[in-house]
Amino acid sequence: MVLPIIQQPRFTIMGKYRKLSHTVYKCEYHIVWTPKYRYRILKDGLASELQRDLYGLSSMKDVLIEELNIQPDHVHLFCSIPPKLSVSAYMGFLKGKSAIKIMQSYTNLRKKVYWGNHFWTRGYFVSTVGLDADLIRRYVKYQEKLERDQERNSGQNTLF
Repeated sequence: MVLPIIQQPRFTIMGKYRKLSHTVYKCEYHIVWTPKYRYRILKDGLASELQRDLYGLSSMKDVLIEELNIQPDHVHLFCSIPPKLSVSAYMGFLKGKSAIKIMQSYTNLRKKVYWGNHFWTRGYFVSTVGLDADLIRRYVKYQEKLERDQERNSGQNTLF
């Protein structure tokens, strides 16, 4: 009988700490970024496809996503990035690959003059997470409810 080969992850999780071959670390970040012009476009199928892509791309770089929340006009990500990878390199990879995939899947976005084949804004917000990790995890998880309540109260219109 031939047993299937099970590929082991390149990292292991030890309680609150993660381990690479020669490193034990806890590098957690809260990252927020927006689509160009902060258009409220991250909805429905695009949001679910983006979520799937973000998990897939992150696993390629050994990044563990602890919480992810996609709002119509921004993305909240709470993740653990290994010390061998800089936050800027990870964000460049994540935003670049996801933008290419979105532009290929949703060709109608390319037709609009204001996109210019750039889906995401150039910058992002990042904050290291220390002792208040649980607080930030809850914030990211319940951000959608807060946004929905604020939108309902303000009666804000969407672009699409």
